[in-house]
Amino acid sequence: MKKIVLTLSIAILISCTTQEPSWEEMNTSKNEAKEAFNDAKYGMFIHWGLYSIPAGEWKGKKMEELKGPRVAEWIQLGAEIPREEYAQLAKQFNPVEYDAEAIARLAKKAGMKYVVCTSKHHDGFAMYDSQVSQYDIIDATPYKKDLVQELYEACKKQGLDFGLYYSHNIDWMDGNDCGYSELLASGLPMNDKATRKMGANTWDPSPNTFSEYLENKAYPQVKEILTKFPDMTTLWYDMGHYVTPEQSKKFYQIAYDLQPNMLVNSRVGHDLGDFDIPGDNKIPEDHLSITKPWQTVGTTNNSWGYKYYDEDWKSPKELLFWLIEIVSKGGNYMLNIGPKATGEVPQQSVDNLLVVGEWLSVNGEAIYNTRKWKVTHEGPTQIKMDGTGDREKHGFKAEFTHLDFWFTQKGSDLYAIALEYPDEKIIIKSLNTENVAEIKSVSMLGIQTEIDWKQTSDGLEIDPGLVKADKNGYALKIEF
Repeated sequence: MKKIVLTLSIAILISCTTQEPSWEEMNTSKNEAKEAFNDAKYGMFIHWGLYSIPAGEWKGKKMEELKGPRVAEWIQLGAEIPREEYAQLAKQFNPVEYDAEAIARLAKKAGMKYVVCTSKHHDGFAMYDSQVSQYDIIDATPYKKDLVQELYEACKKQGLDFGLYYSHNIDWMDGNDCGYSELLASGLPMNDKATRKMGANTWDPSPNTFSEYLENKAYPQVKEILTKFPDMTTLWYDMGHYVTPEQSKKFYQIAYDLQPNMLVNSRVGHDLGDFDIPGDNKIPEDHLSITKPWQTVGTTNNSWGYKYYDEDWKSPKELLFWLIEIVSKGGNYMLNIGPKATGEVPQQSVDNLLVVGEWLSVNGEAIYNTRKWKVTHEGPTQIKMDGTGDREKHGFKAEFTHLDFWFTQKGSDLYAIALEYPDEKIIIKSLNTENVAEIKSVSMLGIQTEIDWKQTSDGLEIDPGLVKADKNGYALKIEF
C-alpha cells in the first residue's frame, strides 16, 4: 500500500511541476518544417464556399456598391445579409462539377508543391463534415459529400502537401460580433483594424457571446480538422485582430498539440505565427526586415471567392513576375483559385496556371529549394505591389526589358532569371569580377547549347542568340 501511495504522490508531483512549452520552444522545434516551407516556394490557395453562389452580386447590387472589401467572399458583410437569410444559400449549394482529383492534378501540373483550401471562411460555413456544427456541407446542402476530404485524398495521391484555412476570429453565423465588444471591455490595446470594426458582425450578431463561440465552435472545429486531416504542413488562420493574446496562444497550442510539425501563419494573432504574411497581393519592399519565413498570397484576378464579372485576369507573365520577385526576396507564393458554385475552376485560371507550369518545368531549378542572394534584382523595371485594392485600381502596366534579372542561389550555384530575351549583347552588372568570385561556367536551363560569355569588371557579358526554350523568359545557371 505504501508503494502505491508513494508512486501516486510522485506522479502528482510530476504533473504539477510539468509546464507547457513556451511559444519559443514550440516554434524552434519546427525548424525542419520551416526549411521545407522555404524549399516549396509555390502553392495553391482555394477560396470556396456558399459565397460562390451570389458570386459578387446580391439583389442587383455588385460588391462595388456594397460595404467593405470588394472581394466576393465578403458579400454577407457587404450586403449585411441576416444570418438565416444567408444560410438559405446552403440549400442551393450542389457542386456536381467538382472534381478534387482534377484540381490536384492542375496544381501538380502548374508546378505547385502544396494546396491550402478553406475549411471554414468568415461566413461560418464548414466545407467538410463537421460534428461540431450542422452548418456544414453534409447537413445543410443537397451535395452530401465531404469536399475537403476528397481534396485531401487527391492531394496525397498527387504527392502534394496539404493545409487548411480556418477563419478563427470572424464567424458571421455563430461568432457574435467577432469579439469586438469583449476586446473593448478588456482594456487591451485596439489595433487599427479592430478600431474600425473590420469584419465584425454588427448587423445581425448571434445571441451567444464571443467566448462561447470560441469554446463551443472554433476551438472544437480546429481540433476536429487537425484530427480528421493528419500530416498537414500549414494551418492558415485569418484576421485575428479581436482575439486576446491568451486566445491566440490557445489556437497555436491546439495546433501544436495535435500536429507539432505543422506551421501556423501569423494571422493567428499577436505575433505567434511560425511564418509571416506581409499582405494579400502584396510584395514587401523591405524584405530584409522580415525575420521569419514569409508568404505572399495572391489572386489570379482580383477576388478570392468566385466573382462572375471579374475578368481582370493576371497574365502568365504577370504571375511569373510575382513568383520570381517573391522568391528572389526569400518568400513563398501561394496563388488562389476561386471555383464556381458548380465546382468548376474558371478556365482562364486553368489556362494561365498551366502556362506558368510549363515555364517551371524548364526553369524550376532556379525557383525550388533556393534562397535569396545578396542582390534580388537588377534592371530598369521597378514595380510596387501594395495589396489587392492597389492592384485592382492601378492594374499591371510593367514592360520588362532584357536588362531585368532576378537572382536566387542554391549552394554554390547562382541563378539569374529573365522575363525577356535579348536581341543584343547583355551585361549582368551584379556578376562583375569585383562583386563575385571567378565564374567557371554559365548555362541556360533546359538547353544544351553552349553560351558565349565572359566575365569582366563590368559584369557577366553574354552575346545574343539564346535559344527561346520558353516564350516567357529563361534562367541562367552560374557556377563558381
